[in-house]
Amino acid sequence: MTNQTVKVLFFFAVLVLIKAAAFSQSRTQINLDKGWKFNKDSTHLQNINLPHTWNKDDVMDDTPGYYRGACWYRKTLTLNDSYKGKSLFLYFNGANQETEVYINGHKAGSHKGGYTRFCVEADQYLKIGANQTNEIAVKVDNSFNENIPPLSADFTFYGGIYRNVYLVATNKSHFSLSHAANGVFITTPEVSASKASVKITGQIEGSTAHLSLITTISDGAKTVAKVKSNLTSSDFTQNIPAIAKPHLWSPEDPHLYLVRTQLVDAKTGAVLDEITNPLGFRWFKFDGEKGFFLNGKPLKLVGTSRHQDIEGFGNAIPSNYNERDVELIKQMGGNFIRVSHYPQDPKILETCDKLGILASVEIPVINAITENEAFTETCKNMQVEMIRQNFNHPSVVIWAYMNEVLLRPKFGDDKARQQVYFANIKKLAQTLDSLTHKEDPSRYTMIACHGDYNKYRSVGLVQIPQIIGWNLYSGWYGGQTSDFAKFLDSFHKDFPALPVIISEFGADADPRIHATQPIKFDKSVEYAVDFHKVYLKAIEERPFVAGAAVWNLADFNSETRDETMPHINNKGLLTWDRKPKDTYYYYQANLAKKPFVKISTWQIRAGVSDSLNQSVCTQAVTVFSNTSKVNLKVNGINLGSKDIIDGMTVFNVPFKNRLNKIEAIAGNQTCTDAATINFNLIPAKLQADNQPDLHINILLGAKRFYIDQNQNIWQPDQSYKPGSFGSIGGVAYAMKGNSRQSYGTDRNIINTNDDPIYQTQQVGIQGYRFDVPAGRYEITLHFAELTTDKTKEALAYNLDNTTNKETSQERIFDISANDKPLLATFNAASKYGSLTAGTEKTEVTVIGNNGINISFKPIKGEPILNAIQLRRIKD
Repeated sequence: MTNQTVKVLFFFAVLVLIKAAAFSQSRTQINLDKGWKFNKDSTHLQNINLPHTWNKDDVMDDTPGYYRGACWYRKTLTLNDSYKGKSLFLYFNGANQETEVYINGHKAGSHKGGYTRFCVEADQYLKIGANQTNEIAVKVDNSFNENIPPLSADFTFYGGIYRNVYLVATNKSHFSLSHAANGVFITTPEVSASKASVKITGQIEGSTAHLSLITTISDGAKTVAKVKSNLTSSDFTQNIPAIAKPHLWSPEDPHLYLVRTQLVDAKTGAVLDEITNPLGFRWFKFDGEKGFFLNGKPLKLVGTSRHQDIEGFGNAIPSNYNERDVELIKQMGGNFIRVSHYPQDPKILETCDKLGILASVEIPVINAITENEAFTETCKNMQVEMIRQNFNHPSVVIWAYMNEVLLRPKFGDDKARQQVYFANIKKLAQTLDSLTHKEDPSRYTMIACHGDYNKYRSVGLVQIPQIIGWNLYSGWYGGQTSDFAKFLDSFHKDFPALPVIISEFGADADPRIHATQPIKFDKSVEYAVDFHKVYLKAIEERPFVAGAAVWNLADFNSETRDETMPHINNKGLLTWDRKPKDTYYYYQANLAKKPFVKISTWQIRAGVSDSLNQSVCTQAVTVFSNTSKVNLKVNGINLGSKDIIDGMTVFNVPFKNRLNKIEAIAGNQTCTDAATINFNLIPAKLQADNQPDLHINILLGAKRFYIDQNQNIWQPDQSYKPGSFGSIGGVAYAMKGNSRQSYGTDRNIINTNDDPIYQTQQVGIQGYRFDVPAGRYEITLHFAELTTDKTKEALAYNLDNTTNKETSQERIFDISANDKPLLATFNAASKYGSLTAGTEKTEVTVIGNNGINISFKPIKGEPILNAIQLRRIKD
């Protein structure tokens, strides 16, 4: 080998090292989630990792309210010499809601708003060197602030650094991190099946002298376009030559290209910064008469809204949980997500891009506004942050900025002042709408309104956005489900050119509550299924309805709620920990393309045996499927097949006592589901039965079944029938002045996690009988005084009442069992407290055919009984 050859090889080796070093000198991002210290006061420090919220537990206790205030996070950080000369940023994916960042005692930056990302310039405060320690301190405050939306809402405002935090290191010349965006923005001015053009814009921070910009568009391993241009200013634009026959992006085929934009030193070829973005070629439009079109074809948008909290985590959830939620929408057959009521973790839209879920994203201007410049500026900044941070996601088609802002407006007692308030709301809407079009003219704008059509029209909000969203709950908070279709037709008649999305609709489905004859506000899963059947049918029958988002994908925390599951909004298609309910399977049966069959999730049951056959109890079982027919087998016996109508069918199943094996077969034997249903069979003639493990759990004043936390099934009461069991006298308790709920209370019951046991009762009860055979029995009586002088403001969504107020009743009575005194001068409110659960147990020995007779003798007021249990004691 000659010296010249060695020199040439050495020269090329140096070039390789220079290029390798240049690549390594590009942007780096280091996760800082580990090793923080947290304190809510000045004395107690906790070692924690991020994501973190301090409200994970206190939002679920029986004490009203949860901590809303300031807390501190601290971390030490050492940076080696490789960070010298770099621009350094602390990048927060989310902290709620006011954040101040301190570095080595210096205030480095702050942010207002709990749901958009933000970054803080840090290099001027950070000390570089292996022996240098940096102290990072972050103050986060989730206190109410009239200048930061949301001011109020039906969800919990968790505090904390509840998303990931990073250290971002760049060269001094780099793509701008303004508004925590990546500094590169992609548009597709022209897209068709034959060709597509791409435009790249953005901004550079630092010197632009002798810098070039290289953009490469790749389709997998194939480069489909590459453009290089020299920078002449900090703002740049690149026009990419048309790409022939682009692979279009759609829900059925969410094909993504990759756009790599590099900032290059023109002299050395060193890559100073690099940003990658997804690119999906698609075009879309909303039409007032015909709905939504994607790539020139009509597409009904159907999916769900989504809140970000999960049981056991609050809103501080691991990243993969965000991906899983979008996957569950896709698995259901959905093609749309309303990211509500605030921008969420970056993984949400990243997963929407990959799976083909179209998205609407909004800022949290909810229920009310503050009429000052500070509030307006915060809203504007939120809108800009939301748009710029999520600009390059092909899944996004709508930017929204208000939700139910006229639900319970201020100044109700001063109509003249209220008109000024309405004018300021309209002004804010116009400001945000114009700002949105300026930031991104390619997408549509939307306001989501509650069902008071005349109010939104008279204020002028209906006329501002390009799409109107309606949050409609006919048949839940008021009216009947049949009112839903009437509303849609009436509105469309007045505004035929305005595209419509049903931005919310739903009914509570407490997964523990079931009903054979469901009624409005019984919280049963069965009523919710009936509700969604009516709504989905009306949506699908109307081409002008562009889309619909079920409220909600999953149950979520709302600390101020009471009802059957306190602090939880149960309208989710999934439970808080993401277990599907029947409502989820209903949509899967109607939307999914792959063959599907599912037996109802009601798999712990009870009932009284049939009059003609004491060995079974016949009850309806729902099966969901997208096939034409389903065959059902029960305990090896074929019950035959039934046609599937609107995604479901019902079989009358003869259940035996204890375990029952059910198999559903659909799709020409290719699609099956199996379930084991545990059935507590109560003999119609108790004295003719000799069950050694006989147990009966009865809810009084109720028409629903309930599965408690120990997996015991409770069944509705019946009037006493000789030879059987039941109550004597009295009426079901119903809240006064509440047309929404026909029985029971919706108030939180203290000292229990099984609120439905205590939320209903029989008032004025005279007795309760069990005509059981001879033996020893344990009787448990359950009480809670449901009347109280304590007032509680009703949620704004309960439109038929503004407060829960009822005069407390004093009730004193004696209770005896088979003529033996059990409780004397008993007063549930005095013993336990109002709205507080209490139990009383006794043992009764039955001789002969006398059965058990529990008597209630009034002393003052009317006797009450909420629930009763009977259990045979084995000898």
